[in-house]
Amino acid sequence: MSKNLKLKSARAAKDMSQKNIADAVGVTRQTINAIENGDYNPTINLCTAICRVLDKTLNDIFWEEE
Repeated sequence: MSKNLKLKSARAAKDMSQKNIADAVGVTRQTINAIENGDYNPTINLCTAICRVLDKTLNDIFWEEE
């Protein structure tokens, strides 16, 4: 799994820390860090929650180009 730079940039665009996102979706900061680093594959529920917080679609953040 590759790093999720789209999540990182969307988070930065909203001026949110990993902890801000984690608190908003009910996970730990370490979980958000692991998703950004490509070390953790989030559930669809977690993906949609993150997208809601960031005002993005699933495709915006989690779609991986071939």
